[in-house]
Amino acid sequence: MLKILSHPSQIVTVDTNGLNYKGGSMLRELSILFDHSIVIEDQLIKDFIVNSEADKLKSKAGETIDVKDKVVLPGLVECHTHSAFTGSRANEFRERLNGKSYEDIAHGGGGINTTVQSVRNSSREEIYKNTFKTVNYFMSQGVTTLEIKSGYGLDFENEIKLLEVINNLKKSSSITIVPTFLGAHTYPIKYKDKHEKYLDEIINKMLPHISKNKLAGFCDGFCESTAFSAKEVDMIFSGAKKLGLDLRIHTEQFNNIGGLEVALKHNAVSIDHLEVLNENQIELLKGKDVVCVLLPGVSFFLNYQYAPARKLIDNNLITALSTDYNPGTSPISNLHFIMSLAALKMNMTIEETISAVTINAAKALKLNQTIGSIEIGKYADFAVFDTTDYSDIAYNINRNLNYMTIKNGQVIYRTN
Repeated sequence: MLKILSHPSQIVTVDTNGLNYKGGSMLRELSILFDHSIVIEDQLIKDFIVNSEADKLKSKAGETIDVKDKVVLPGLVECHTHSAFTGSRANEFRERLNGKSYEDIAHGGGGINTTVQSVRNSSREEIYKNTFKTVNYFMSQGVTTLEIKSGYGLDFENEIKLLEVINNLKKSSSITIVPTFLGAHTYPIKYKDKHEKYLDEIINKMLPHISKNKLAGFCDGFCESTAFSAKEVDMIFSGAKKLGLDLRIHTEQFNNIGGLEVALKHNAVSIDHLEVLNENQIELLKGKDVVCVLLPGVSFFLNYQYAPARKLIDNNLITALSTDYNPGTSPISNLHFIMSLAALKMNMTIEETISAVTINAAKALKLNQTIGSIEIGKYADFAVFDTTDYSDIAYNINRNLNYMTIKNGQVIYRTN
């Protein structure tokens, strides 16, 4: 059945000419169409036609979706979140305002382990209900693909519980959910001084079960002085690769301890954070087919330095943006606000932020062949904004201008 997305003010295609990602100066090239409508057939983008031709085709179309005076973007891709959790860490926010650092809190037994205790005490139903609200909030922003990590269980039973909840959301949600295993988030208190035992549990128990039951396509790890060493992440990644999982990593957030080098050794799909990335490491990244996922919400909330987005882009690297939504370091679930932060604090242009939350974020999830840009043959995933100029999306700080979210050609969200 034919559908027509009719008479938008702008179609921001983020066209890649078949490359399916944008590096360097290409991030600024949005390939905007005016006076065109989009033809959809069998969940896919079939064609772009001038509005006068679209008007003639309406009688043959099964449905016409009126988006007059609206801006159409590719469905937004949220590629790095820790959305599956329960509980609050507002007390830690208060402690940080009184002078404690994130690392001080973590060393004192707080931080991630606070949320771990809450998740362990919560039922699947409670976690599902809490996370379902977050999924719907992202959908209301025009997000059509959402990554969700485990990482707040930190033992076999509870990591599997989280992944099963995420997979249940994947089945029931209108948007695409991408589950990621993050058992290597930090060491649980039980194994604080017995790292080898927890590593054994991850490598020889969790990973085989996750792979066998297809609970996640990605294995992630936090390489940091308060979490896992480069050597330990190397061991985990070796085990995950043997089981067919793709790799992502949290690294270079507070310290340079070798995580980036381990990620490159194992051909990780993405390297996330990079706040303390140095010049020598930028040289290592040049020419690599890896996505640098930047998380300015963390820097904003922790009042900490921002990743060097300008240097990454100017060195032709593939750069994406995400909220890193989590209860401890980025309780920010507004992706549009992240775009504003990237523009204001990381010297990115508005065009670059759009590429970073669409096609490059899709590449961070290995979905860039089918989503992330408005190109013929890709899925008809769109975010429709109530404005005539795409600049308004980042300009209207912390406002949600999304009017309609379309997934596979179906309207799944519309403002009242």
